[in-house]
Amino acid sequence: MRWKRARRSDNVVDARGGRIGGGKLSLGGIAAIVVIGLLMGKDPLQILGQIGGELVQQQPAPGGGGQPGDEASEFVRAVLGDTEDTWHALFQAEGRQYAEPSLVLFSGSVRSACGSASAAVGPFYCPGDRQVYLDLEFFRELERRFAAAGDFAQAYVIAHEVGHHVQTLLGVSARVDAARQRGEPVAGAEGLLVRQELQADCLAGVWAHHAQRRLDWLEPGDLEEALNAANAIGDDRLQHQSQGQVVPDAFTHGTSAQRVRWFKLGFDAGEPGRCDTFRSARL
Repeated sequence: MRWKRARRSDNVVDARGGRIGGGKLSLGGIAAIVVIGLLMGKDPLQILGQIGGELVQQQPAPGGGGQPGDEASEFVRAVLGDTEDTWHALFQAEGRQYAEPSLVLFSGSVRSACGSASAAVGPFYCPGDRQVYLDLEFFRELERRFAAAGDFAQAYVIAHEVGHHVQTLLGVSARVDAARQRGEPVAGAEGLLVRQELQADCLAGVWAHHAQRRLDWLEPGDLEEALNAANAIGDDRLQHQSQGQVVPDAFTHGTSAQRVRWFKLGFDAGEPGRCDTFRSARL
């Protein structure tokens, strides 16, 4: 994957090891921001994110005396930047405006507007603060545990979480949450959660379609990497690995075959309208 062709996003906040961007905040500084935010009635995380966004722009470039892992963060910035370019264009074509999410790099654990989370939960998107959260260790886990290596497999993971942001902007996430609050069952093989996740897979495919048309950055085997990653993290495969049996009533993300199918559908069509998993009779 020739990812260095992509524009870098300014919306990546590097909070690994308590570090944000190229600078550092002391514990006292973080505490002061939290107190000020609470007194002002604002979310301290948003304030930290804004400060982090400013510091990220000052971060040294790879090979220029940067911190370890700069190559990885450059990759994330490149992928996120291209999702921004894609969704700006697609939203504009529909007479809408795309609001860019931030992506927070963390290590070990992180606190978001959706609560605290450890790296064990994997990458996630929080609609409460409209941020994607990613521990880069997940990419190594993807390779070691799931045999899903490759930069385009990693790009698919990021694009999937951005897909959830697109769903938030379109009101899809709010409708699923409303159904949950009404007490409607949302899990299961045909449930709303599965449909929501499969739609995010399809939207990731839509992004990949337009990114390839714009940048011609895919190399032989790249598409297979993404499909392999989608296949590796299907509910049926994960359940079989962890408990030796498959329980469709507990599905939340869809089967391996479904995840591959919807990503490929988005990639082949390049049209968000083809990703309406909620009305599809066949998942």
